Amino acid sequence: MRSLLSMRWDDVLFAHWPVDPGVVAPTLPDGLDVDTHDGDAYLGIVGFRMRSIRPRGVPVGLSFPELNLRTYVRSAAGPGVYFYNLDAADPIGVTLARGLFRLPYYRAKMQVEDRPDGIRFRSRRTHRGASSARFDATYRPAGAADTVDSDSLDAFLTERYRFYTESDGGRLYRGEVDHPPWELRDATLTIRENTLFEANGFDRPEGDPRVRYSPGSDVTAGRICRVP
Repeated sequence: MRSLLSMRWDDVLFAHWPVDPGVVAPTLPDGLDVDTHDGDAYLGIVGFRMRSIRPRGVPVGLSFPELNLRTYVRSAAGPGVYFYNLDAADPIGVTLARGLFRLPYYRAKMQVEDRPDGIRFRSRRTHRGASSARFDATYRPAGAADTVDSDSLDAFLTERYRFYTESDGGRLYRGEVDHPPWELRDATLTIRENTLFEANGFDRPEGDPRVRYSPGSDVTAGRICRVP
C-alpha cells in the first residue's frame, strides 16, 4: 500500500455492542455482507484523539478528536469496517476526508479532557443538514495490556485494516490502512448521553458494551479504489 496520509490515533476508546445480524444487514450497500463472531454482529463506538494527520511529505498536520459508529463487514475483497458516521472537530479535516475517501464525515463541536476520573469525551454534531447526534462519556484503562490472540473477539473488533464506503451514485469503494497491532487494555466507561444509534436509525442495543482502551498507534492510509 502506498501511503497517502499519515497520522497518530491516541487514547482510543473501543465500545462494542453485540446485535443480531439482521439488524445490520438491511443497512449495508450492495456487495457487502455482515461479518459475525460466534453468530453476533457488532455495532461499535470508537473515539480518539487524531493527531498530526497530514499528506505524505508534508511536515505539519491537523489534530482534532474523532468519534465514529461502525460495524464489521466482508466482501470478495476481504473483511473490513463499514462506517455509519465519523464526527470530527475540524472543518478542514472533514472536507478533506469527504473528498479523498468518500466517508460520511460530519462536523462536530468536541471536547476531550484528561480528568482525575479518566478521559471525558464530549461531542455535539453541528454539520448543516445532518441529523443531531450527541455523545458524553468518560473512560479510563483499568488493567494491564492484553495480548490479543488472532482468533479472539478483540482481534475481530479491532484488527481491521480495510474500510468500505459507498459513493452518492451507489458505487462501492474500499480503502486500506496500516498500523501495528493494537495494545489493548480493559477499561471502564460511563456514558452520560449517547444518541449515535438513534441518529443512524438503530434502536439502542441492550446490555453493556465490551469496552477496551488503547494508548494509541501510528497509522497510514492509502487511496481508495472501486470494488469491482
